[in-house]
This record gives sequence, structure tokens and C-alpha cells, in this order.
Amino acid sequence: MGTPRQEAQWVLRAQCDDRDALELLLRSIQPSLHRYLCGLVGRSDSDDVLQDVLIVVAQKLVWLQQPELLRPWAFRIASRAGFKHLKRKRRWLGDDAGLEDVAAPDPAPPDELLRELLTMDGISPASRAVLVLHFQEDLPLSAVAAILEVPIGTVKSRLAYGLKAMRKQLGHDRRR
Repeated sequence: MGTPRQEAQWVLRAQCDDRDALELLLRSIQPSLHRYLCGLVGRSDSDDVLQDVLIVVAQKLVWLQQPELLRPWAFRIASRAGFKHLKRKRRWLGDDAGLEDVAAPDPAPPDELLRELLTMDGISPASRAVLVLHFQEDLPLSAVAAILEVPIGTVKSRLAYGLKAMRKQLGHDRRR
């Protein structure tokens, strides 16, 4: 992963048709976008959606006026692509199917446990997007609001709903 300054330089070079800079830039943002999309659309569909996102980033990069805002801009593109994909699959309302119980021989490391929690059924895509961006990508709520193009209050409520859904799935919701 490049530094924000390095990525901004790659953006400027890529906007001037430097193919190597574009490749470096896409390789730099790919892991973060992939993690985000795995949490949003699921591991099985994330590669296809990521490919679409990277194509859009490459095509529209010339229009990015502030190179230092590359990552929020790319996450916004990924959010739109992810939500569009979920709409197509009609997963907005969630499935009534319960969690699949998978026994793990050893306790999962924190990162793995977080990924597992964020892919639980019963969490709306909107809440999942907030949870992944905030907890997995370590973005402040204000940045999450900018990426998803919603007010900060909406981000906070989606976060609360997502956490409540996770607690309920885990059986820790005392207010049931």
C-alpha cells in the first residue's frame, strides 16, 4: 500500500496517461476495497464486484479533482457497485435463513473474527457498509458519512442497528 502522498502522485501521473502509475495506484487500493466488498457483498461475489469497481476507477480517474481524496472516492464507487449488486440479487431485506454454525478448532484471531461477524446474515447492507468501513477499515464516522453520501446521524443509526443485529444473532441482546 502506498502512502497517501504517493497515491496522490500516482493519481496525477495516471491522469496524464502514465500506465505504470495507474497500475501502481490500482494495486495500492485493491486490498482495502476487496476487504470492504467482502464484508458488503460476501466473499463469493466480492471479486466480480471489485473488478467492476477497479474498471470504473480507472475510467473515471481523470475526473478526480483532488488526488488526496482518492480512497474516499474509490470507497464511494465500491459502495455504489456493492449496493447495486445486492439489489440485483434481491438481498436488501435479508434472508430468513439462520446462521450456519461452523465449528472452529481454535479461537479465531481478532481480524478473522471481525470479518466473520461482519458477514453475518440479518445485517442490512447499509449497516454492513458502515460496520466494515468503520471497524475493518478504521475510518472515522465522518469519513464513512462522506463515502456513503449520507448524514452523520444516518451513519450512527446504521451503526447502532448493525451492532444490535450482531448482538441478536450472537444471542447477547437482553432486550429481546
